[in-house]
Amino acid sequence: MTKRILNVVTNVGHYDDPSHKTGLWLSELTHSWEVFDSNGFEQTLVSPQGGAVPLEPRSLKFPNYDKTAKAWRSDPTRMALLEATESPDLVDAADYDAIFFTGGHAVMYDFPDSEGLQRITREIFERGGIVASVCHGYCGLLETKLSNGNYLIAGRRLTGFAWFEEKLARVDKLVPYNAEERAKERGALYEKATLPFVSYAVVDGNLVTGQNPGSAKETAKKVANLLL
Repeated sequence: MTKRILNVVTNVGHYDDPSHKTGLWLSELTHSWEVFDSNGFEQTLVSPQGGAVPLEPRSLKFPNYDKTAKAWRSDPTRMALLEATESPDLVDAADYDAIFFTGGHAVMYDFPDSEGLQRITREIFERGGIVASVCHGYCGLLETKLSNGNYLIAGRRLTGFAWFEEKLARVDKLVPYNAEERAKERGALYEKATLPFVSYAVVDGNLVTGQNPGSAKETAKKVANLLL
């Protein structure tokens, strides 16, 4: 049976201050997509509201704008996928073997409180499917609870964009909260690499997380290894 991946992307295009644009960090999708595609997995895009996905402007500039991101933007078929993402209400979690939360600061706004995404994540996780995230994607796990009422991430090793990296990126004054701290408050055993912005991924059972944009490929490979 072909494995199926549900990739989660954002619908938000700016911070609280509308003059500061954000959105999907494109390479986090393209790097993981390439890994999953090379393994023959079927992929679907879903977003909290369904529909169009804005792109993070900083992800479209050197050195973040690599060949996979350029190839995606030059492919009308791929770009069309970002204009018509699925709505969580129309997704049957039973159809998917894994859910993969992409990042970009925008996800801090619309991922955490999406009850539809929480439902899908819980159902996939509780039947042994893979729940994964990269960079700010772990914001999509912050409010997800299991059927027993416990936070999914409680007592589990994970990583995600570090507060120190927020400061280095000079957006610590723009972001709506400290995601690293919130994960710890919910009982997560947060880890990060010794150096900022290097690839770092953590596997704890069927939970797979990557720290930053440069971790997308490594994270996807670890997901693939669990599915193969």
